[in-house]
Amino acid sequence: MVPVKSFMIPREKFVTVQRDTDAQTAARIMRDKGIGSLFVTNDREIIGIVTDTDMMRRVVAAGADAVFLETHPDPSKALSDGPNMIPLKNLAAVVEPLIEIRELVQK
Repeated sequence: MVPVKSFMIPREKFVTVQRDTDAQTAARIMRDKGIGSLFVTNDREIIGIVTDTDMMRRVVAAGADAVFLETHPDPSKALSDGPNMIPLKNLAAVVEPLIEIRELVQK
């Protein structure tokens, strides 16, 4: 068996947010740092953890569609997340099938 410690993040690389940080800010931090979780603190004490999965489940439970797309006219010139973006000219080809699926599911 592989020990849990082999998957651990070194303490100096922990990314934390204060417990009163708003959800959008926390989500942006995870996106910008390319991580899936944040340690939640009360001052300097770690009191919990929030994950991107936790946040997504609550968004879907609130009734929001669970599709997030980033687009840019030229992703290679985007200030952030360029490699993950859909070129603006291709957006319709991606979104139109999603709308069709949504309409079918809602019937």
